[in-house]
Amino acid sequence: MISPYVRRLRLAAELRRLRTSAQLTHEQLAKRIGLPRAQISRLENGHVVDLADIMAILEELAVHGERWTQIITIAREAGERGWWESNKAMGERQALFADLEAGAQTIREFQMTFLPGLLQTAEFTRARADADRRDGAAGFRPDKAAEARLGRQRMLRRPGGPTYEVIVDEVAIRRRAAPAEVVQQQLYHLAATVNGDPKITLRVLPIDAVIDGYSLPRSAFSIYTFADPGDPTVVAVDTVTDDLVLTESDATTRYETLFGRIRNAALPPDESLQFLIGSARSIPNGHRSA
Repeated sequence: MISPYVRRLRLAAELRRLRTSAQLTHEQLAKRIGLPRAQISRLENGHVVDLADIMAILEELAVHGERWTQIITIAREAGERGWWESNKAMGERQALFADLEAGAQTIREFQMTFLPGLLQTAEFTRARADADRRDGAAGFRPDKAAEARLGRQRMLRRPGGPTYEVIVDEVAIRRRAAPAEVVQQQLYHLAATVNGDPKITLRVLPIDAVIDGYSLPRSAFSIYTFADPGDPTVVAVDTVTDDLVLTESDATTRYETLFGRIRNAALPPDESLQFLIGSARSIPNGHRSA
């Protein structure tokens, strides 16, 4: 599996590197191969993937052999369409996460408001989709969004899928985000899932935890790494309306450092498991069965 989004980022970086190594401006390269300057910019920003134009650039810059094959392979993968493309109702935000997850080798996530989507029950997902309906974009369909969430969960558990490490703020566990019985079953499901899958690790960050340097995370975020060492580490930062995607090493390193500090302040996995079970049992008027 690959992430077409990450391949586009990689392709853009490779094309920029080739042009700057040849000491050419956008205008100079565009003139040599008979393309508009704007098209060179779009290719180098990852906004388009045009094999014919890319081949023309490689020919002009005398790129041959293994290097040619490598870049053309990246370009072809960048143009692939994932399973999420067939579900337009899932929304752009969830489609982006599905794309990143498709090719990830590791996923590290910090959730401070919601229980992690990749570990949600169908009932909890539907409850949240219904709650979010009024704020959804035009054409938003909770049933399709919930279906897409389940598709992402299946991809996480595929053979050769990524390792998944998630830290959940205690607030996300305590604050009621769905009916009591739905939340209780969700917490039991979290406990059962992390206890039975060695590729999934969950830690709880207590409210009274002291993070090294008194660092305070300002939002939820996810960190994705990929098997190809040439692919960038990607950080997706959750906001109210959009997701901020970061790939520059200075920015992603700061989030990796922050994640490490949060992990050190969080409960160990075994204590986190007991915290989930205890929280589920403490919910009033809920069912006690797992």
